[in-house]
Amino acid sequence: MKYTLTFLLFLLVSSGFAQQNTGVKPLIQFTGIISDVDSNTLVPYVTVTNLSNKSQRYAANYKGYFSFIAHPGDTILYSAVGYRDLLMAIPTDVKDNKYTAMVRMKAEIVNLPTVRVYPWATVEDFTRDFMSMKIADDDYLIALRNLSQESLSGLMRTLPRDPGEIQGINYRLNHDRALNKNMVQTNPLLNPFAWGKLMQSIFKGDKSRSESN
Repeated sequence: MKYTLTFLLFLLVSSGFAQQNTGVKPLIQFTGIISDVDSNTLVPYVTVTNLSNKSQRYAANYKGYFSFIAHPGDTILYSAVGYRDLLMAIPTDVKDNKYTAMVRMKAEIVNLPTVRVYPWATVEDFTRDFMSMKIADDDYLIALRNLSQESLSGLMRTLPRDPGEIQGINYRLNHDRALNKNMVQTNPLLNPFAWGKLMQSIFKGDKSRSESN
């Protein structure tokens, strides 16, 4: 009787261990590459969360690649800035000790409301700046100021001559040379008539001085 009870107790303990061992899930190496569903471009730095294993988090690299230890049937959450959250589960019928998945995420388009940026923080600041603002002159006053004698004189002193002005001056000089090319300019020092007029004026001046004395 004593041996029978010992044998039955051994069978119960063995069956309990057997049930416990069969309830343990196998471990697999879960790897994957994350890309955009529309453009097939790689999505970098995606946060991969294993919700079935105490929400452990992993990060994909700049090429969208990730790899970590998981169990078949674990639920995985993929999240990234600018993309919709994606919830996927590892298949439960994985036969090998590793599993690879191609994850495709959908870009999220968010229409933001229109924002108007004002340079003044308060209405008081706007009023103060508006009251102290100098109103610009109209086109007529600007034209009068630009065509004034002082403005034109300053421009003549500072601005260089443009090609049109230089061409006009050269044209006038060439025209004057063409008109006066047959005219010979005489030297008054070589003109005897000029010397005679000079001597007459001198003699007349001496005579007038002598008569007055």
